Amino acid sequence: MENLEQLLEHHPFFKGLEPKHIKLVAGCGSNVKFEAGEFLFKEGEEANAFFILRRGKIAVEAFAAERGSIIIDTLNDGDILGWSWLIPPYNWHFDAKAVELTRAVALDARCLRTKCEEDHDLGYELLKRFAQIIEDRLQATRIQLLDLYSVSS
Repeated sequence: MENLEQLLEHHPFFKGLEPKHIKLVAGCGSNVKFEAGEFLFKEGEEANAFFILRRGKIAVEAFAAERGSIIIDTLNDGDILGWSWLIPPYNWHFDAKAVELTRAVALDARCLRTKCEEDHDLGYELLKRFAQIIEDRLQATRIQLLDLYSVSS
């Protein structure tokens, strides 16, 4: 069984990160499990972690008063979930719910923010990587909105 440092070292999101930074990030991690239907987080709650999905499926959802929950994106094995931990005020902007039994690595946000403050190179490297996650999520939201409004017009 590979340890957390090895998992991060081989994950595409962390590719090129210095070994000392991999070790720092791994020190903030723990294995977690979510049952089908269980929420990982809800919009407005404190963003206290981000997740590396090891196995399973997560629906990222937004709530619309007239339609209920709308799936913005579906994430699978290997995907990264959660960027709100990085940007004040550190609150989730969407809901995330397990579609099926999901195993993940949770990385503690306070731990990571502290390490990023102590090592600005680490903070910059993570910010560059999360900028792509944010872009991907915004594009997924845009596509869902276009689909939503093309159906209702």
